[in-house]
Amino acid sequence: MAEKGFRTKVQRFGGFLSGMVMPNIGAFIAWGIITALFMTDGWLPNEQLATLIDPMIKYLLPLLIGYTGGQLVHDKRGGIVGAISTMGVIVGSDITMFLGAMIMGPLGGYLMKKVDDLFQDKIRSGFEMLYNNFSAGILGAIIASISVTLVGPIVEGLNNALAAGVEVIINAGLLPLASIIIEPAKILFLNNAINHGILSPIGVEQSTEVGKSILFLLEANPGPGLGVLLAFAIFGKGTSKSSAPGAAIIQFLGGIHEIYFPYVLMKPALLLAVIGGGISGVFTFTIFNAGLVATASPGSIFAILALTPQGSYFGVLAGVIVAAVVSFLVAAFILKTSKSNDEDLTEATGKMEEMKGKKSSVAGNLKEDESAEESAESDQTAETDEQSDVKPAGDVDKIIFACDAGMGSSAMGASLMKNKLKKAEIETIDVSNTAIKAIPDDADIVITHKDLTDQAREKLPSAEHISVENFLNSPKYDELTERLKKQ
Repeated sequence: MAEKGFRTKVQRFGGFLSGMVMPNIGAFIAWGIITALFMTDGWLPNEQLATLIDPMIKYLLPLLIGYTGGQLVHDKRGGIVGAISTMGVIVGSDITMFLGAMIMGPLGGYLMKKVDDLFQDKIRSGFEMLYNNFSAGILGAIIASISVTLVGPIVEGLNNALAAGVEVIINAGLLPLASIIIEPAKILFLNNAINHGILSPIGVEQSTEVGKSILFLLEANPGPGLGVLLAFAIFGKGTSKSSAPGAAIIQFLGGIHEIYFPYVLMKPALLLAVIGGGISGVFTFTIFNAGLVATASPGSIFAILALTPQGSYFGVLAGVIVAAVVSFLVAAFILKTSKSNDEDLTEATGKMEEMKGKKSSVAGNLKEDESAEESAESDQTAETDEQSDVKPAGDVDKIIFACDAGMGSSAMGASLMKNKLKKAEIETIDVSNTAIKAIPDDADIVITHKDLTDQAREKLPSAEHISVENFLNSPKYDELTERLKKQ
């Protein structure tokens, strides 16, 4: 129980870090593309356009992270103070302040929340705007001043220590051994704390200095997972064999790595396959001095190639291929020598979802052995008690799908719902997705996984809340569409 509690805390911490970084990945990719194209050694060197590189990495990206971190804690007011606080550590340091943004953004939002808790209810009518503007301005000015003189130098020292430690590991040739931690961490959903909390900030610093960083490839490499899935496609049995080819496409091309986790959990010995693939892949990256210019998210081969700088394509592809081959050979040996009968992929998927703490949208594709009727019945049974008062169709203008980060599973569900409404010729209802903490106040229907419904209700109790077991195949979508169409 203690181990599970610790893992849950680390997962929440990783999820919070991910919540700060993931919404801003587009900005990271934009910076990476501009860097790869227009820097001195880029594909299309351009001195004028290259002037975008330094301001974006020094100011834009940290400020986005700081704002998002503050917003996660205390909505827009927290985001504003978080951005102001982040500006303090940016000015108070000579390095890129991603680590400082991850600290000062949430801290600024938290302090704004505490100030509002103390004073907001005591403000007389008519003075609300005056209080809102000046409280955020005064608090932001105080925190920014402290950040420049005190926090900035401390965070810079911490960042330099971490960077020096990573440099020592790289110079000693020990970086491939990081896969011993990273690959199992991915299976246990602890990778966000490692990737976004440590690797990405240091990787960006390295990329700024030398134009690329190998650290961006440690967690994003799709090779180890691809090798395991190909081994199942050839040497697996039953459902695991038939579903592996489709899973390989989603994992390698779509970058959704979590789809191969149940296959590994089904046979824990396959951890040796992904670890072996990870080590060999990183070793190959090291030999060819390969790296990316920015974080590749999701870990799709397309995203990786798009962020590969000139001169690194061979090394990057070689690392991915070597990782896949080694992982495939080890996994094939384990599957061929295994004496057990057909594996229970559904049970393994359940284990994965239990460790993740919520249902997996993509893993729902793996449960092919369950009949549609049985799935629908269990889904409906589980959801009946969690659906709130039904809103009349005439009152429904906006449907929101919400998940942890508001980018993965909720986006898939929203896309499915849009298509169903379009086929039903219902064009007046807006359907979109968001993070659970950012549900808009004007949402009429909120659709979440059943484990997140209570949080959604707390955020917006006035909306109709619908719980689903799986964002990809819930019968609630058809029921809602039919209900809206009839009314």
